[in-house]
Amino acid sequence: MVDIGSGVGLVLVAGGIILIAFEFVHPGMFIVIPGTVVTASGFLYLLDPGLLTTSIFGPLLVAGVAILSALLTLPIYQRLGKVHVPMATVLDSLQGETGLVIVPVVPDSMSGKVRIHSEVWSARSDRSIPAGVRVQVVGGRGVSVWVTPVDEEKAAGPTVGG
Repeated sequence: MVDIGSGVGLVLVAGGIILIAFEFVHPGMFIVIPGTVVTASGFLYLLDPGLLTTSIFGPLLVAGVAILSALLTLPIYQRLGKVHVPMATVLDSLQGETGLVIVPVVPDSMSGKVRIHSEVWSARSDRSIPAGVRVQVVGGRGVSVWVTPVDEEKAAGPTVGG
């Protein structure tokens, strides 16, 4: 028969490992700290299964271990936690950036699309630019960027008779 302390310990360790695993799947969710606290508490119950029921000091010891594991995990998490660059992009910050045309750019139209980093922008140009051509942002207005081809030969397309 399983002691109640052992059962609690197994549940806490399993729950803590699940929380830590979720942190690896979705970094930045800040659940590695509760996962560490729960796992440490579970191991404490596994080391002494009667800890929960035998004295008043058992729960206090578990609370102390929880606080200590949180305090030790926080600085580690701050160092290892992935820092994300803000996704808010303004046109001024795109000036000079290069991107890839994913929908052909047509002169005097906003029908063209370019991918710059991970964002897709409507593109304008004074010339036709086919899909697959690398472009550089030279300006922008509203929600569109003004682009020019980086490699003029590719942007010109195939030559006649060649």
